[in-house]
Amino acid sequence: MNEKINKLKEYFAKSNNIVFFGGAGVSTESGIPDFRSQDGLFNTRYAYPPETILSHSFFKTQASEFYRFYRDKMIFTDAKPNAAHTALAEMERLGKLKAVITQNIDGLHSLAGSNNVIELHGSIHRNFCMSCKKFHPLELILQAEDIPQCQCGGVVKPDVVLYEEGLDEGALVDSAQYIANADMIIIGGTSMQVYPAAGLIRYYDGDRLVVINKSKTPIDKKANLVLHSSIGEVLNALM
Repeated sequence: MNEKINKLKEYFAKSNNIVFFGGAGVSTESGIPDFRSQDGLFNTRYAYPPETILSHSFFKTQASEFYRFYRDKMIFTDAKPNAAHTALAEMERLGKLKAVITQNIDGLHSLAGSNNVIELHGSIHRNFCMSCKKFHPLELILQAEDIPQCQCGGVVKPDVVLYEEGLDEGALVDSAQYIANADMIIIGGTSMQVYPAAGLIRYYDGDRLVVINKSKTPIDKKANLVLHSSIGEVLNALM
């Protein structure tokens, strides 16, 4: 592992246009469960499977049950940034890291101090009225006894991408551009199985593709460096 850390440091020293692409494994080190782990959302028991509850059609037809699950399983207000989040914020401060592209919705990258964060799947901290389009803070969702409503009477929806919904086109275009221009890509804490987000990596044509994940991923064989380890420990060692 020390040899791989040294290689990572070598890549880092040579690079000035780094992009980080991360997933649930970054947030699990802050105590937020992922979807596919043994204790993740896909292994909990509800009246409906999580992927059904977190769908657009379910939200439209059974909003009360959606919000009961959403408040219980998708919002972690006590979670704090971990070593990975703070290391990435420091990389940006040094001028090395140009963008964080994340599949997570918890907002921890921004809380850690990263400024250029592209949240492919949205954020729990942004919520909008489906009628008047006014944005509301997370507190409105947490304090509502049932379905949160705007002052205008409209239903307030989290600005997160549900199943059956497409990703924001602008976020996809910006992500693809950052990845295409990068001289180093760090993929961290993601199984690389969620599309179309995972497909963005095809825009990278460089020779410093790094994967940091506790388990194997489909992209490992294409990577120039693979570390099957904690994302927080590895990035902390890099700094």
